Amino acid sequence: MKKVTQFSAIDLGSSKITTVIATKGEEDSTIRVVGVASVTSKGIRKSQVVDIEDALDAATESVEMAERMAGFSLRDAIVSISGIHIESQNSKGLVAVQNPDAEITQDDVLRVVEAAKAIPLPTAREILHVIPRFFLVDNQEGIKDPVGMSGVRLEASAHLITGSSVNIKNLSKVMSEIGVDTKAINFSGLASAESALTDTEKELGVILLDIGGGTTSICAYVEGALSHSAVIPVGAKNITNDIAIGLRVSLDTAEAIKKNLPPTDSPSKVLDPKNPSSKKTADEIDLYKLGIKDGPKKISRKAVAEGIVRPRLNEIFELVKTEIVKGGVIGKTPAGLVITGGGSLTYNVQDSARKVLGLQSRIGFPGGLTGLTDEIKTPEYSCVAGLLQITARQSEQAPTRSSRLPKISSSFNVKGSAKKLVDFIKSFLP
Repeated sequence: MKKVTQFSAIDLGSSKITTVIATKGEEDSTIRVVGVASVTSKGIRKSQVVDIEDALDAATESVEMAERMAGFSLRDAIVSISGIHIESQNSKGLVAVQNPDAEITQDDVLRVVEAAKAIPLPTAREILHVIPRFFLVDNQEGIKDPVGMSGVRLEASAHLITGSSVNIKNLSKVMSEIGVDTKAINFSGLASAESALTDTEKELGVILLDIGGGTTSICAYVEGALSHSAVIPVGAKNITNDIAIGLRVSLDTAEAIKKNLPPTDSPSKVLDPKNPSSKKTADEIDLYKLGIKDGPKKISRKAVAEGIVRPRLNEIFELVKTEIVKGGVIGKTPAGLVITGGGSLTYNVQDSARKVLGLQSRIGFPGGLTGLTDEIKTPEYSCVAGLLQITARQSEQAPTRSSRLPKISSSFNVKGSAKKLVDFIKSFLP
């Protein structure tokens, strides 16, 4: 019987918590989605846990729904992390090749990457990712993979992404409480880049923006290497809140209006130069036709699009511009901008990005998955799709010994003990 490997990913966002379960066979390299669940986020604000109990309830609901769809339980998962505590910097490492008369080995590469991690960090911060950008062998630059080459001196330039220890522990605690072992914690922007960007775009140089509910993650690639990462504390929820306040409607209605604003040149809105009232009619949006019965019957498209949505989008892109200037990648990304996340569905987002940043842009959709992809084929799920691809690739590069016995955490708590016991018993069932 062919062995099937199970992968799970959980995206703990400000607006939603999504759990995806997927499988992959030994011979089949495709990742097949078998369980998906997304619930409204609770206890998380600006991508940081602010209420453990609420976050626990929402995460439990999401995991259990995905398990019911997949037909089996979730033991471990890769989890996303974001928030303004995320920071990045580029570092260098230098080692002498162990055997100068032979070839550079993988052990040499691991040692030089470890050397690049040796940077001073505050006690409250941890390194999340160490991503090699390029290597130098005896001062020869631009080497992507030095294994097999000859040399005496090996250098590495690496991109380090760090996060707050407190936020990392809070995420791990939420997972532990529901009986899920945290396999890895991955920066959400990096995960979205994995699923939404092409190799060609990375080689040319590209900036990815993951506009979430409470934050916007930034990943800038220059010549195929990740060169700058950051998070700004503004997201799509700010636009929704502005619409709700401006039109005095509920947040649900404001969200629907934000995503359904018709374009200015909509063919159904034809101006009649002989009829002055036609201009006013063309500017009106009938909310009843959009299925919105809460609030006013008609609103002005121009008032919402130009007076509320555009200023907030411009603010987001101005903050992004400040970050990419700070990261030194301005003018180095000819492939332009790829916008993903739920905020990418906002009306006129590409136009605002082009005017503020001066870059061509496209909307990034998740790819690389099969199975129940209809559930996660929109930009809102780029992060969770990328998490699955990352954990699948890591398992191929460093296969771990499988065991019929699930891992039992040393901090075995009372609240999660019942679910862990059930999972323990299930692991022995056929």
